[in-house]
Amino acid sequence: MGRAGTGIGGAAGERPQLINVAYRLLGSLTEAEDAVQEAYTRWYALPRSRQEEIVSPGAWLTTVTGRVCLDVLGSARARRERYVGAWLPDPLPDRTEWAGPGTGPADPADQLVLDESVTMAFLVVLESMTPAERVAFVLHDVFRYPFAEIARIVGRTPAACKQLAASGRRRVRAARPPATAADRAEAVRAEAVRAEAVRAEAVRQVKEAWQAKDITTLVGLLDPAAVMTADGGGVAGAALHPVEGGARIAQYMIAIADRAPGLELLERSVNGTPGLVARRAGVVLTVAAFDVHDGHVTRIWAVRNPEKLRPWAEAD
Repeated sequence: MGRAGTGIGGAAGERPQLINVAYRLLGSLTEAEDAVQEAYTRWYALPRSRQEEIVSPGAWLTTVTGRVCLDVLGSARARRERYVGAWLPDPLPDRTEWAGPGTGPADPADQLVLDESVTMAFLVVLESMTPAERVAFVLHDVFRYPFAEIARIVGRTPAACKQLAASGRRRVRAARPPATAADRAEAVRAEAVRAEAVRAEAVRQVKEAWQAKDITTLVGLLDPAAVMTADGGGVAGAALHPVEGGARIAQYMIAIADRAPGLELLERSVNGTPGLVARRAGVVLTVAAFDVHDGHVTRIWAVRNPEKLRPWAEAD
C-alpha cells in the first residue's frame, strides 16, 4: 500500500507519511499525532516474529492509522457538538517563513506537505463527509491507495468504498465554483497561478485596511455574502456563531482592532495559501485563512484556540 517500506527498519521512517494521512483524515494535529502514536504502539507491541512476517510495515501502519482515525471520526461529531463555538481544523504554518529552526521536539506540522488537500476550504468540506466517506475519499483521491486496501480499513467491499469516494468527490465539487469550458490542464494551471496572486493581493489589502481601521475599504474588499467563522474553543474570545455579510464582518474586525492596541498583523502562508497572523508582544493570538473569488474575500476562518496555535510559536 502506497509508500511502504520493507522490513522492520522501514517502520520508523513511515511517520511523516502517516502524519500527512492522519491530519487530512482528522483535521487536528494533536489527534493526528495521537493516532500515529497509537499505530506505532501497536506495531511495537507485536512479537518480533510477527513483525518479521509483515513484508510492508508502512502498509500495516497505514491500515492501523486509518482504522484509528475512523474510530476517532466516529466519536468526533459528538465531541464537537460539545465544543464551545465553531470547530475549525488546525491551521498549518509554512516553516520557511519563520526566522529560525525550532529548538524543541519535532512538531508534527513540520512533517506535513502543504498542498491543495490541506487548504482550509478543502478541510472544511471534508468535515461535511461521513467518517467512511472521508477515509475512502482521502486515501483514494489524495493518496492514491487502491480500493482493495481501503476496504480493509473501513470494513466494506471495494465496490462500496468506490461509491463512498465518489460521494465525497461530489461534495468537493459542489463546494467549488462551477468549472468553465476553458478548464483544460494548461488553463487550470495558469488560472491557479493567477488565483493565488489575486488571493495574496486581496489578503494584503485586507491587512492594510484592517490596520488603518478603514471600514469603507474593508467592506469593498469583502463579498456582500461573505462569512467569517471563528474558533476560540471556549478558551479565547471569539464569535460563537458565524458572522455573515461583508458589512458586519468589517464592523467586527474594526471592533477587534479597537479592543486590541498593539496588535501586529503578518502576512503568512496558512495551510499553503495566503493568510494573516495576528500577534501581540510576540505571542500569536489568531491565525486567519481566506477564500477569495473574483478578487473579493468570501470566507474567513479565524482560529484563536491557543491549543491549535502551538505550531505557530516562533523559535527564539
